[in-house]
Amino acid sequence: MDLVASEASGGLGGFFALRTVPPETGGAHVPLARVYAGEMGPLSARIDHVGARLRIPERRVAASVAHLGLAARLWSTALGPAALHGRFPALDPADLYWDGALTSPDDLWWAGTESRPATVADLREAVQLAHLVPLHDALRRDGRVSPRLLWGNAGSALAGALRELIRWARAQGRPEVARRAAELVTGLLDHPDLSRTVQGPALRRTSCCLYYRSPGGGLCGDCVFDHAPATGLETRPPAP
Repeated sequence: MDLVASEASGGLGGFFALRTVPPETGGAHVPLARVYAGEMGPLSARIDHVGARLRIPERRVAASVAHLGLAARLWSTALGPAALHGRFPALDPADLYWDGALTSPDDLWWAGTESRPATVADLREAVQLAHLVPLHDALRRDGRVSPRLLWGNAGSALAGALRELIRWARAQGRPEVARRAAELVTGLLDHPDLSRTVQGPALRRTSCCLYYRSPGGGLCGDCVFDHAPATGLETRPPAP
């Protein structure tokens, strides 16, 4: 099977897709474990790529946008099959290969074979602890990015995966999928690092990813702001 999304994630689409063989497009995939251990080249190159593509002058903004995309991929590839089938790929960082120059589903491929039960504890261990915590450390080695911003991105990415699963479940007449996904996300958000990152029934984030600071950038759908802030730090709330 080339894509876990084709069966294990019910054809949900790109962000939920996880290749189980190296992409035919090639690339320079490295195990994420090496990035977390200090091999900064792939992560720095991804930030450079995002900054150049979006013409972002501030490195912390490019780092935030790059992080948000990877966090969304990590949550989605676990939460999708967990909600659909009650198990998800183990996603050990040593078995999960990433190339930041490619887009989904070619950016990730999984060389593992083990799966884990769809419990809050297993999802937290597999994604939050095994990936997001060391990823945040790596991003802070690259430059000045606040922990609050990074955890805000993580919470927003998790909420976004839930919204997509609910949308799909309604379209497919699968209410049990939406119910399981919501239960898992509620449990995952009950953690000090994630508990205050989103709020309300719409799971609107409580911090800003800073995308509005890129040329032509607007507000994300779950942005903490109602209107893009004017230029000048005095118009913004305390830095996330």
